[in-house]
Parts: sequence; C-alpha cells; structure tokens
Amino acid sequence: MQGFPCAPVGEGPLSEVPPAGLRKIRMHAVLIAVGGFLFGFDTGVISGALLFIKSEFDLNAFEQGSVVSVLVLGAMVGALGSGRIADRLGRRMIFGLEGLLFLFGTAMAVLSNGYWTLLLARLVLGLAVGAASATVPPYLSEIAPKEIRGRLLTLNQLMITIGILAAYLVNLLFAGSGDWRAMLGAGAIPALVMVAAALWILPESPQWLLSHGKESEARRLIASVTNDATADVVLERRTRELHDQGGDGDEAPGWRELLTPRVRPALIVGLMLAALQQFGGINTIIYYAPTIIESTGLAASNAIFYSIAIGLINLVMTLVAIRLIDRAGRRALLLVSFGTMAVTMVLLGLSFVAGWSSALSLVFMVLYIAGFAVGVGPVFWTLLGEVFPPDVRATGSSASTAVNWAANFTVSLVFLSVVAAIGEGQTFWIFAAVSLLGFWFAKRFVPETKERDYGEVDADLKARFGS
Repeated sequence: MQGFPCAPVGEGPLSEVPPAGLRKIRMHAVLIAVGGFLFGFDTGVISGALLFIKSEFDLNAFEQGSVVSVLVLGAMVGALGSGRIADRLGRRMIFGLEGLLFLFGTAMAVLSNGYWTLLLARLVLGLAVGAASATVPPYLSEIAPKEIRGRLLTLNQLMITIGILAAYLVNLLFAGSGDWRAMLGAGAIPALVMVAAALWILPESPQWLLSHGKESEARRLIASVTNDATADVVLERRTRELHDQGGDGDEAPGWRELLTPRVRPALIVGLMLAALQQFGGINTIIYYAPTIIESTGLAASNAIFYSIAIGLINLVMTLVAIRLIDRAGRRALLLVSFGTMAVTMVLLGLSFVAGWSSALSLVFMVLYIAGFAVGVGPVFWTLLGEVFPPDVRATGSSASTAVNWAANFTVSLVFLSVVAAIGEGQTFWIFAAVSLLGFWFAKRFVPETKERDYGEVDADLKARFGS
C-alpha cells in the first residue's frame, strides 16, 4: 500500500488527512521507529563496551572482531527470515516478537560469564536487529501519506542515529567504572517499549489487512485517520492495485517473485545500495571509533568522549536529511553523500599515512559521518519502502537488508585484520573507491521516488534498466 490518501491535484497538501489523523500517524511512526533505535543502540554500544570486555575476558584481536561482527551475522539471518514472517503474521505481531527477542538477548549479554556466552548473546541480539531493520521500513511506508513518506521513512534512520548516540552516552556514563554490563543492559528499556507498543498502541498495516482479505478492518483503520467517504475510495483503489499485482490474499509472494522481470530492476537497486552503503566503510567508524581514536594516543575514556562528537554529527545531519528528503529528493542526496564520503575517506587515509594529528583525523571522521548521514544512511532505508511493488515490499526489503548485513559482517570482521596488514590509511582509501562506485551507480540507475506512486517509480526504473 502506498500509504494513506493524499490531496487531489490542485488542493492543499494532505487535505484528505486531517491534523488529528496526521498526529496519530506520526505517533505510530515514532513508536515503530523504536526498532531503529535498538538497531543503532545495539550496534553502537559495543564500541565502548569492547574496551573493557577485552580486558576482563582476555580477548585477542580475532575474538574482539567476532564479538562485534557476530551481531551482524545474526542480523543477516534475522533479516532474511523476517520478511516472510511479517507477511504471514502481520507487521504488528512481528514487531512485538522482535521486542521480546531484544529483551532476551540483552539479558543473556548482561549475564555473560565468558567469551562464548557473550558471543551467543550478541548473536541473539543480531537476530532481533536484523528482523527489525527489515520490517520497520515497510511498516512505516504502509502507514505514510506519500507527501511525507520520505520524512516518516527517514525517521527510522533518525532513530538509528539517536540509538547510536545514546549508546555512546551510556558508554561515557559507565566508562569511569568500566561497567560494560550496565552499558549493554540499558537496551532493555526501549525493548520493553516495543513490546508494550505492539500490545496496546500500534495498528496493523492497512496493506497487510487488505492483502489478507480483512477489508472491513482495513477500512476502519483508514477511516480512523481520514473519514468514511475517503476510506471507501482508498479501499477501492488499493483493492484494484492488489488485484492488478496478482495478489489473491491467500499466500504471500515467495522469494522467486523477486527474480521476475517486473521486480528485478528494484531488486538490483536494493541489493547494490545495500552493499555499497556498507562497503563504503560506515560501520568501521561506528563500531571502532574509540579504537581508531585510541590508536592516535588518547586514553580509552577520552576516546569514548570524542566518539560522541561522531554520534552528535550523525544525529544533526540526519535531521537535516529529514528536512531535505521530501524537498531535494532522494537521488540528489545520494549523489552529494557518496561524493562527500569519497573525498573525506581519501583525507582520513592521508591523515594516517602522513601522521597528522589525532584532532585532524577526528575532523575527517566527523565530516565523513556528516556526508553519510545526510544521504546514503537515510535514503537507502527510505528507498526500501518505495522501489518494490507493494505485494513483495516486505520480501524485497528483507532480501536487501540481508545483503546489507552480509556486507556489514564482512567489513566489521576483517577491518582490524586489514588495518594490521596494510595500514589504516590504505584501508580508508579502499572505502573511498567504493564510495566513488556508489556515486556512479546512483547517478545511472537509482530512480527519483519523491512524491511518486509506485507506478511512476516502476516506469522510471524500467527506463533506466532498459526493460
């Protein structure tokens, strides 16, 4: 479902969605995006906790890398499985189950008594993170009016960045005592919010209800944010779209459907952006910022403190992206972002090779994060909710997110080893080359989706791929 109804041509924006309805939609969107917050928190908190875990558990370089990267491996599995489950059980049900999984994994991490139990806990948390990362964008897309769809989908990335910043602040709070268990345990609070929201507040996606033959429930939900007359019009239009896509409401489309000619261009865009986002090096900064900064000679507590600057600029520039994404469009932000990432990674690499000051290296890291956060970070997750046909949106998001996590896993696992083999500077130059590739791909193949219905996006995709 493209979202709740929007204004006809010539009328004011969102005239069919009254202010009370918009407030309800935004409240639901914020709660759904708590899944993004935990995505950010559980991926970011390990950066500071690892400084103390490695001493208590006497971890070598490979074990440190595996504690970080096993979450990503679990996320890849969680992302692969969540799309089909979301199509069968519903968006709200899987959201609540993800909250329970976050709680269980957090408890395991806090109670860990050695490397292997901590590794298992991080794997469980990874399953939850991956499932949430794959299901939150479709959920948001299916409750959003198209004029503000970009902003609501970008809310997911905003909550990811807030989660990362919150992780850095929690790390700083407990850095003096070295209490890494408290650092990890703080994630239980937002997990409880997810469970409570799923039980008592969030609605089911109208798209899911309609695709499963629950027309009366879908109509009531749409009417709750518009009015009865509008709900009838929207319901008729969405039923016709579902029929045109071949959906019969009996069974969700399978993985093979992603390889059909009608879906293949969207799949290529989703998978390529998923890989490019990670091979551009973002999570080497997010996961290892304190370790990188510490390598310049700063103490662990100071490294954690300076890493907060990275979290802050990530948050601020994501807010800028929210303001721009429905104005400048998705493609413009992608191009600016990839270009900035390439330049700053070249400079960051040069700062290590030439032996420049730690302050200058930190400046380049912050500028790189700013470039990522204003485009590649939020736009990827936004496009996942926009480029796929509605009937395979959850499955397409699941596949793309799984590739994103697979690339994340590869980079985070080998980063320290590659740095040890060729040096920090040379490693960052590899990331710069990937960012240049991303610039070319976005310019050539990524369609503009701003204020477009799926039919318009699909026509642009087919034109770009010559199909």
